[in-house]
Amino acid sequence: MPGYEAVAAAVLGASGFIGRWVARKLCEAGSHPYLVVRDAPRARDIFARYNIRGEVIEADLLDPVAIEGIYNHIRPAVTFNLAGYGVDPSQRDPGLAYRMNAELPQRLCEAIARTGNPAWPGQQLVHAGSAGEYGSVKTAPREDGPARPTTLYGKSKLQGAENVVACCPVLGIRGLVARLFTVYGPGEYSGRLLPSLLEAGRTGQPLDLTAGLQRRDFTYVEDVAEGMLRLGLVSAGSTIVNLATGRLLPVRSFVETAAAVLGIPPGNLRFGALPTRPDEFEQEAAAPERLHRLTGWVPPTSVAEGLHMTMESSYLGFPKI
Repeated sequence: MPGYEAVAAAVLGASGFIGRWVARKLCEAGSHPYLVVRDAPRARDIFARYNIRGEVIEADLLDPVAIEGIYNHIRPAVTFNLAGYGVDPSQRDPGLAYRMNAELPQRLCEAIARTGNPAWPGQQLVHAGSAGEYGSVKTAPREDGPARPTTLYGKSKLQGAENVVACCPVLGIRGLVARLFTVYGPGEYSGRLLPSLLEAGRTGQPLDLTAGLQRRDFTYVEDVAEGMLRLGLVSAGSTIVNLATGRLLPVRSFVETAAAVLGIPPGNLRFGALPTRPDEFEQEAAAPERLHRLTGWVPPTSVAEGLHMTMESSYLGFPKI
């Protein structure tokens, strides 16, 4: 992807599921990434396996002094913020959720305003948002439409998105929120749907599942990383963009497609054995019109292709999911 050659780019949460793919794409594009992580030894092991090169910086992102020190040191042209709290069901501390998901993006805007590179023509901040910010809306989720989140994660992420959109014009910087939907692929954390399916494929054990009637926009992780880099190159002012395929698929269909790829017998899929989570939400398809208008691109990978690439990656030196 042209445009990132020799560009100083910061990736916050660089060792996470999506962050590592953003970092890898930046390396492929010729960037010089600064990889901000919580645990440097663990992160270096991940980066070695994913062929990610860059300066690793261990930091507590909840410490404003640490953020100021990082930005005074690296002065990146563009920051990709993948740091967040609350995706894991065990993360339910409201104070931590709002500090990481809402206050951190505002602090990043302030740090970028002090240290940013005015010669960089693209976005100075690309912040990862979430479809959970919309909640259960009766119409298709639109960036300028209603947002009624019902979960702690969705509410705190929405506050962070609003902080970015409000702060950037005031501070004179360019910042963009990329709202992500159901991201899957190599590197997903254990306990999520696809890792559970991969484990069932390896062990041959039955897998308890919900009925799987809820529909989701499944987006392959490499497409998400590429989309974030493409958005980083646009010169538009502060805005929100749905980074989505625009195609909804029932969770049950995703599971059945994965089972066919992984060789899981249909009888091992115990649909309805688990109750539907009370915080599950229903949404219509999010049309990626703004994404296409800004970048001329939408995520191209089908679910079947993404699942096959995930399987292949597990045999090419990447960590087992």
